[in-house]
Amino acid sequence: MPVEEFVAGWISGALGLVLGHPFDTVKLLGFFKGMSFPIASIAVVNSVLFGVYSNTLLVLTATSHQERRAQPPSYTHIFLAGCTGGFLQAYCLAPFDLIKVRLQNQTEPMAQPGSPPPHYRGPVHCAASIFREEGYRGLFRGAWALMLRDTPTMGIYFITYEGLCRQYTPEGQNPSSATVLVAGGFAGIASWVAATPLDVIKSRMQMDGLRRRVYQGVLDCMVSSVRQEGLGVFFRGVTINSARAFPVNAVTFLSYEYLLRWWG
Repeated sequence: MPVEEFVAGWISGALGLVLGHPFDTVKLLGFFKGMSFPIASIAVVNSVLFGVYSNTLLVLTATSHQERRAQPPSYTHIFLAGCTGGFLQAYCLAPFDLIKVRLQNQTEPMAQPGSPPPHYRGPVHCAASIFREEGYRGLFRGAWALMLRDTPTMGIYFITYEGLCRQYTPEGQNPSSATVLVAGGFAGIASWVAATPLDVIKSRMQMDGLRRRVYQGVLDCMVSSVRQEGLGVFFRGVTINSARAFPVNAVTFLSYEYLLRWWG
């Protein structure tokens, strides 16, 4: 199994996070709040996504990354490989994403004279507190919503990227840097437009249980949210998600492509 895709995904994921974390956090609190933990975890998760995607395509088409420009895989294979990568990525991401969301939504100020201590003192304390208060399953709260979000949207993600690269690249050649940037950016937007409804539900499920249980499951969360706030609730945050998605995924794909060419 080629490991270059995992390493390239790891590095490109870290670079994308550095660029995109302020956008990701502004919808909640401060620009760089909670950045140290996700930068250490998202690189691992991104390596799973790109590594599984590329190796699934290798199984489906028997062509390596370097051979795929001359022998492009079908969009069906691309979608299936993207869905596979998204499913496994979501499983790995669930505990990390839960901890990130809990830390970013923490409204208590950091320890100051006379102020109560924050509920979570950091990522390790957050993970230990969730495990102690909510059990092992608590670390995977919202995981089903995360898997429902990431499985199809990662298929859309890679199809959009490959489709735009093929449209603006001469047959058999590697796409230019500009093409990779634009294709990666629009792939990020397309995936987030599709993902935002379940991202809203995922975040609510992750915060559920912090003080008391509100939702009985993903479906109950969806029904309750619509009943209380209307269908518009599913598109809350779509603007900031899209604004974040373009530069993050443009940089992610550019660094991924160039790392593989450099090693190839």
